[in-house]
Amino acid sequence: MGNVSIRFDRFPGGLSKAVAFSFDDGRDQDRRLVQAFNRYGLKGTFHLNSGKFGQEGYINAEEVADLFRGHEISAHTVTHPFLEQSPDDQIAEELIADRRNLEAITGYPVRGMSYPFGTYNDRVVRALPVLGIEYARTVQSHGGFHMPDDPLKWHPTCHHKEMLEKIEQLLASNSWFSRMELLFIWGHSYEFDHDDNWELMDRAGELLGGEESIWKASMTDIVSYQNALKALRFSVDRSVVHNPNALEVWVSADGEAVRIAAGETKRLR
Repeated sequence: MGNVSIRFDRFPGGLSKAVAFSFDDGRDQDRRLVQAFNRYGLKGTFHLNSGKFGQEGYINAEEVADLFRGHEISAHTVTHPFLEQSPDDQIAEELIADRRNLEAITGYPVRGMSYPFGTYNDRVVRALPVLGIEYARTVQSHGGFHMPDDPLKWHPTCHHKEMLEKIEQLLASNSWFSRMELLFIWGHSYEFDHDDNWELMDRAGELLGGEESIWKASMTDIVSYQNALKALRFSVDRSVVHNPNALEVWVSADGEAVRIAAGETKRLR
């Protein structure tokens, strides 16, 4: 019968499409944005500068835990410097202190970030794993739906100003069950005020909110799921798989969607 053909092409629930939102800075307008996310059942990752809490135009530390409940809180450094222009010890201080401050609020490990100003270099990227950072988002949109090749240089699909067109493309895509498709949207909530276009968020919510074929995920959800897939262990002919993770995962085996429970050893044929 030959070996079993395995494809890592499924998100949780056997889905093949996902959407993730990533917003920076922790500005006052995050309150309205979170309300929209909650109204439509969407999930966001919010990158916060803990040193700016309580300043004019920024949210307060006291409201962070409740405001972002059900979403992901992520790092953005304490003071929002150009990291590639910073000495090594300052890079470490900015990220470790931001993680420490945010973790005191969230009660869970903060394992990701977005680059302040979207800028970085190889020296900055090399420092991140030692500082406990597993992913870092850039601002270099690629326009596609592919999964990140390097989570420490994680390029988004598009800015939120272009998200409606990309949402419609994702919904219309016919590449079902052939590959994972991730729509990854970034932006700043204050831009909705500046551009007077909050209707974009409502329209996006109307398109995505009730769409059960799309996984609504945080950035950590995506990275954790990718890592869980990589950790699967197969027999030589791939007829048996062991899932050592605490996460349930899905794969295609000979073209059929297969659920592999946390800790399960499963025969695929």
